[in-house]
Amino acid sequence: MRALLVVNPAATTTSARTRDVLIHALASEMKLEAVTTEYRGHARDLGRRAAESADIELVVALGGDGTVNEVVNGLLHGGPDPDRLPGLAVVPGGSTNVFARALGLPNDAVEATGALLDALRERRERTVGLGLASGTVGTVDEQAPPRWFTFCAGLGFDAGVVGRVEQQRERGKRSTHALYVRQVVRQFFEDPHRRNGTITLERPGEDPVTDLVLSIICNTSPWTYLGNRPVYASPEASFDTALDVLALDRMSTAAVARYATQLLTSTPERGPRGKHAVSLHDLTDFTLHSKVPLPFQMDGDHLGLRTSVTFTGVRRALRVIV
Repeated sequence: MRALLVVNPAATTTSARTRDVLIHALASEMKLEAVTTEYRGHARDLGRRAAESADIELVVALGGDGTVNEVVNGLLHGGPDPDRLPGLAVVPGGSTNVFARALGLPNDAVEATGALLDALRERRERTVGLGLASGTVGTVDEQAPPRWFTFCAGLGFDAGVVGRVEQQRERGKRSTHALYVRQVVRQFFEDPHRRNGTITLERPGEDPVTDLVLSIICNTSPWTYLGNRPVYASPEASFDTALDVLALDRMSTAAVARYATQLLTSTPERGPRGKHAVSLHDLTDFTLHSKVPLPFQMDGDHLGLRTSVTFTGVRRALRVIV
């Protein structure tokens, strides 16, 4: 098997020595080309190169969720075709690694490499669904390029938190769970739209859901992890279905305390609920509109401000080694 290994040298939980050990372990089992990313978007370019190659059968992403997202967008540049495109394998190296952990992989890079080699020997793989977000036709965002996401997206409050974390990381702060918690608190007190929701969710054949403050789109469950604790925003979300949505139409102090507690105590059977929570399951097509530009994120990557995003849940989009 010929494989391309995409290595993010800035991965937060792997050292250069560990990465060398992993590369040698993988190279012992396949014809491996290892490339270290050098700029934002490089992993996407490498994924696209692999998709257009005649002989690369597998792309291994060594990094965090951002690296995985870029590789996936490169692989699917010409659209999903699981039977033709190279498969994807993930070795987690970031701070959270939601996609890898949702697939059932160990969160330790060395253990995950061992599991990957076992999966290759035993020919274990699955085809997963993904989400696609595009600029909405007829809006100021219609020129926004379509982009795939593997586990979640968000418009509004949670995307604002992601943006704040990225700003702190650019100033040299480490990506820790404590950092995220601090930015959640700051976003809550400084968000000008949390009292009066500006988001409307529209889907074919249904009445619109209006005045939403927060909207989280999940392609799998859990939504994220706080340390080793999984957090379930949409417990029914799955790689085998389309997209799920959790939205809130109020973020008062009392409401935030209630829903934050429900998230922290959520389980695979029970997520946030209540009169201010909207939970929707297995949506193939829907659009989020906002009266004002709001922060937008995909797979933990802040993408700036948007006023309208159209989402598509695509089943059987990508072949993954598990």
